[in-house]
Amino acid sequence: MANMYYEEHPDVAHDIHEITVELLGQTLRLLTDSGVFSKKMVDYGSQVLLNTLDFQQGERLLDVGCGYGPLGIALAKAQGLDVTMIDINQRAVALAQKNAEKNGVKAQIFQSNLYDNVTGTFQHIISNPPIRAGKKVVHTVIEESIQYLDDGGDLTIVIQKKQGAPSAKAKMEDIFGNCEIIKKDKGYYILRSVKDESC
Repeated sequence: MANMYYEEHPDVAHDIHEITVELLGQTLRLLTDSGVFSKKMVDYGSQVLLNTLDFQQGERLLDVGCGYGPLGIALAKAQGLDVTMIDINQRAVALAQKNAEKNGVKAQIFQSNLYDNVTGTFQHIISNPPIRAGKKVVHTVIEESIQYLDDGGDLTIVIQKKQGAPSAKAKMEDIFGNCEIIKKDKGYYILRSVKDESC
């Protein structure tokens, strides 16, 4: 049951309810459901990640493992980004689509197992990767991101120290040749790598 949010079709009864959250100065009303990640509230790691992101209006952003959509929707609304959101979980994708509409946000939102259905490139990729899906999945989020970034684009992820931040940082350094710890907060690390032209 622990990793059911990382399944395409969670086999669990629906329990839809609405939460109201303040993210990046925006009040959002979000539908959540059982079988999706952090259904009762926007998890602390996602909030720490959001508060480190300061992008420019109109930039293209990919939210990998978007869940019911709090990160991408908040960034689209607060910073005016051109947002694409993906998740393996069909239930999460349906919620994210409803939540974008509910909050007046236009975004591309579709089902994808990691980058399988993604085309084009982005200036920014963000992820609160699905730790319970295992290290291989987390490292694939990092390894394959570079193919979907513009030169000068960046990958920013949040991961707890005890859940593999040091190995994720090493993987990012291996793939990108650089990785900066942007912030540490209550054991959460915000890690960022930039794709330079030699990658």
